[in-house]
Amino acid sequence: MSRRTTLFMIALLTTSISLNVGATDSAVGHWKTIDDKTGKVKSIVEISQTANDNLSGKILRVLQSERPHPICSKCEGERHNQPIEGMTILWDLKPDGTNRWSGGTILDPANGKTYRSKIALQPGGDKLDVSGCIAFICRTQTWIRE
Repeated sequence: MSRRTTLFMIALLTTSISLNVGATDSAVGHWKTIDDKTGKVKSIVEISQTANDNLSGKILRVLQSERPHPICSKCEGERHNQPIEGMTILWDLKPDGTNRWSGGTILDPANGKTYRSKIALQPGGDKLDVSGCIAFICRTQTWIRE
């Protein structure tokens, strides 16, 4: 192989590797949630895969809050008055096609209510559309990969 061919192959391989470094086809990871009113990062959520290939998410850190270490005072049951940091707020999301999961539940700690949930990973893997639904009405937020 000539030196020119070798250099071309190295350049091609390097370009191929660099194009794939940031791309991912998994929603697993840490995500920044964005406050709808201020546009600031509100919390960091960790999404993980369960043993049965479903996804769940828990709040690792609350970054925007009226007080340090907020609790879920409006939650019911076992989550009532529990710390929001460490709380599972997204569960039972099942694979539903390529880069899509549905059939899950999401909790809004601000009001203590749960909603049907679905998520979709945007092309490139750096943004996640997270929807909470009541009947046919859905509200979607875009989370940013940390």
